[in-house]
This record gives sequence, structure tokens and C-alpha cells, in this order.
Amino acid sequence: MGFNSGFKGLKLYRTVIRPVVTYASETGVLKETIIQKLLVFERKILRKIFGPTKENQIWKVETNEELANLIKHKNIINYIKAQRLSWFGHIQRMPDTRRVKKIFNWKTPTKRSQGDPSTDGRITSNRTSAK
Repeated sequence: MGFNSGFKGLKLYRTVIRPVVTYASETGVLKETIIQKLLVFERKILRKIFGPTKENQIWKVETNEELANLIKHKNIINYIKAQRLSWFGHIQRMPDTRRVKKIFNWKTPTKRSQGDPSTDGRITSNRTSAK
């Protein structure tokens, strides 16, 4: 795959694959394990797009840093964070009568008690009943 076709593949990744993978991600929680899996997925796709290159009669695969430079450090996690910020701005511009904004601004009527719920006497677990 040539240099030009790699960037055509990158355009395909940015316009088709990445939006499908990150659909509705602006409303979910990004845990560290999910972040790592998304970054690994992205690097696998980018390695397929750019493929190995031949330098001085030796085939070479791009390193993670080289892949980051090719995409100008605009990885999938930064994309999700930008989508979240966009969604937040969208909610802030909504009128206060919209259901989504009411849910977003909702405050719980009571406070939760502090401490471990399994030790405050209200909730018993199998571990405490087995003693």
C-alpha cells in the first residue's frame, strides 16, 4: 500500500470506522480498561491502513509513536472527549423545559449516608451471616 493510499484509508477510518465505534460514547463512562482497548483497536486499524514500509531493503512496521505522529496525536480518546464537550455545550444551550436538561441538572432529594454500606447494619451480606 502506497503512501497516498494510506491517507485515503485514514480518511475512511476517520469518516466511517471511528464514528461507528464511538457511537453514543459521549454519555458513557470511560474506564481505564476501555481506554486501553480503544487505543489498541485504533493502533491495529492504523497498522492495517499504513502497512509495513520498506526502508533500505528492510521491512518495517510503524511504532506507536510514529502512528501518533501520522494522525497528529488526534487519537480516538481525544475524539471522544471532544464529542463529550460538544454534547455538554448542546445541553447547556437547551431551554430549561427540555427533559434532557432537567435530567442533566437533577439533584437527588436526599443525601446518602457516609461509610461502607455493608457495615452500617442496613445491608447484610453472605459474609456476615456465615460468621
